Formats: sequence, C-alpha cells, structure tokens
Amino acid sequence: MLVETAERFRQIPFGREAARLIDACVQCGQCTVRCPTFRLTNDEWDGPRGRIYLTKQFLEDRAPTLHLLPPAYELRRLTSPDFRQDVRFYLDRCLGCRSCEASCPQGVRYGRLLDFARVLLEREMPRPLKERVLRQLVRSIVPYPARFTLALRTAQLLRPLLPASAQRLIPPLVRSKRHTWPQPSHRRTMVVWQGCVQPALAPGINFAAARVLDRLGISLVPAKSGCCGAISLHMGMWDEAQQFMRKAIDSLWHHVNAGAQAIVVTSSGCGMHLREYGELLADDPAYREKAQRVSSLVRDVAEVITAEWAPGQPPEVIQREETRITFQAPCSLQHGEKLAGVVEALLRRTGYKVLPVAYGFTCCGAAGSYKLFQPKIAEQLRQQKLKTLVTGRAELIATANIGCLTHLAAASPLPVYHWLELLDARLK
Repeated sequence: MLVETAERFRQIPFGREAARLIDACVQCGQCTVRCPTFRLTNDEWDGPRGRIYLTKQFLEDRAPTLHLLPPAYELRRLTSPDFRQDVRFYLDRCLGCRSCEASCPQGVRYGRLLDFARVLLEREMPRPLKERVLRQLVRSIVPYPARFTLALRTAQLLRPLLPASAQRLIPPLVRSKRHTWPQPSHRRTMVVWQGCVQPALAPGINFAAARVLDRLGISLVPAKSGCCGAISLHMGMWDEAQQFMRKAIDSLWHHVNAGAQAIVVTSSGCGMHLREYGELLADDPAYREKAQRVSSLVRDVAEVITAEWAPGQPPEVIQREETRITFQAPCSLQHGEKLAGVVEALLRRTGYKVLPVAYGFTCCGAAGSYKLFQPKIAEQLRQQKLKTLVTGRAELIATANIGCLTHLAAASPLPVYHWLELLDARLK
C-alpha cells in the first residue's frame, strides 16, 4: 500500500520507516480475525487492517476517504472534527499483542508500525489534560521499582477502604514465604533481568529461576532492577524510552563484560522488548553496538531450561499426583518472542497435565498499562480468556508474564501461578 508521505513526516526517521512498513501491507484482511478488539467490536477500525489504513492517511495528512475502501470493510462512521483524533482513538485501543503479525502472509511488522505511529501522534497532538496527568502519573511510578513498591504497599494497606473498581486493580497483600537465592557456585553464569514491577508483585519468580538453573549447573546473578523502556515506548514517549533503554544497557553491561553467557528474562513482556534493543537504538552511535550485543544475549528462561536440560540428565522430577492445569501463553511469548509450545513442553515433562486452550492466540487484556487506560475492553477480554482457561476440570492456571498473572488472578476462580514456580516445585 503506497504512502504519499507528507513533507513534515519525510523529514523524520520514524515517518519514513512507518511509510516503508505500511508499503508491505496489501490489505488482504487475513490478520483481522486474529485481532482481539476486532473480535469484540466487529469494526474494521478496531482491527489491524483499519488501523494501518488510518495510519497511512495520518502520514499523508489526509482524512480517510471511505468511499474508496473495499466493500468488505465493516466501518463505523468517523465523527471527530480532526480525523487525527480518530486515529489516536483506535491506536489507543490496540493492545499491541502482535497476533496479527503471526497470520500476515506479507510479514508486515505491525507492532513496530504501531510504536512509530504513536510516537508521531504524541508529537503532533497534545492530549487533553486529564489524559496527560494520568499517563504522566503512571510513567512517574511504574517504571521505578522503589516508587512502585511504595505505591503498591500503600494501596494494598488502603485497599479495603477503596471503591470496588479500584480494589480490582490492586492485588491483595499476601505475606510471601522467605526465599533463598542459591550461592554462586558454578563456573557458568547468567544474569537475570529483574524488571520494574515483578520484584514487588511476585518476588518468588526470579528466586525460582535461580533455583532451577542452579540444578542445571548455572549460577544466576540478579541485575539491578529497572524498567526496560517498553512502558514509555508504548505510550509514544520515545525520548523517555531511549533513556530507560540506555540505563538498562548500562546496568547489564558489566555482567556482559564479566562473561555472563545470557541475559535471562522471566517476564516475556520485557523479553520481547529487550530483544529489539539492537533495532531501536540502531541510530544511537554511543549505544548501537552495546544494544545489539544485549539483544543477542537475551533468552527467555524457558529457552535456557529447554537447551540445558537434556533427556535423562538431572535434575530429577519429583513424582507427584498428576495436576491438571491450563497455560495462558502471553502474547509477548507466543507472538513477540515466537516461543509457542516451549513452556507447555517443560510443564508436561515435570508431570503436569496441560489441558488444551481454545483460541489460545487471543489476548487476556492486560497488555502492560493497557488495562489502566482501556479498562472496559481489558475486562471483556479477561472474561473471555478465563472462560477458555477454566475448563476441563483444571485445577490451576499458569502463565509467563507478570502483567498477565496479576490481571488474570484478580478475577480468576482458580489460582494463577508463574509456570517457573510450578516447575521449581517438581524438581529435586
């Protein structure tokens, strides 16, 4: 789909790149049925094909010409006086799940296009004050572990006094057991990315990773906690996102120089973003090579365990009664990191009965900070997802991303765990 980019966007690298990405799209619509928001609304603007067309018109600085679109399009009338408001409205409603990329015959990199379009829109059109304040509040707390922990603990203490709508966003305060981190005793070392919210919400996950890898002869060293920059990028704050990415590289670099064989990630949302550092910072002369090196070392913990745990080799599996579970494959894991089926195989290997999940490609609605800004859609998607997960007499739900875990656990009738904790419990 040829884009006649407006002059002001031709001068911006993001504008030129976005036009190139759109050019690969033939508007065939094979992506549409995979889109969670389209499946809810049956509106083309709420699907990738419609959003790509809106982005094209934005880059051309032309209002959409609906009569020129194929009759197969099912569209709602755009009513905003400035069509860019409609573009923003529908791009805001996109989860960034990348399910559309998995079904695109042309290989359109929709996720990258979405990020670029959001950055350009933020620069073009200031948001209303209320939206700016809320987004700034999120970006001022969530990416900073100390601030987030303080805010979370305060909210948890006040939770009984808050309205029900607010209580649903705050996980209850649970006194977790004391965890032990294995002493470094192996010649082989890897560094684990801590992230910004996981240490406060579920500290046991990385401890479980350290124990499992210790059994495999690998010492896991924790990196300094911090944000990978995904939150800022997905809100269109490019300069801020770059600052977080550079800071993350700096925190990892001495581990890389010390010989860490991999950067292990236990939250697939962070893993997807860290893998793209090399591309995102390709124009940064000071960090280009470091970013590429970091991206090349990133491994999801499931990849590491699969590669290191050879059949017939330790650790041994504790024989227990079969537990029936369903696995919610986060979008970042299956579509972003392209690791569909890897976790399920490890869980089966340790004796869990992993039940099939209908429409496993669909999003649970968490999508990072999405649930804060689009609560209605996030709730609808969560209910749909739980219907498919609470099935076949399942006893519990497993997942691989902290955002999905907390989002599902807030409404699930079954316990929700990170799969690593389940694996750790079954190994000697």
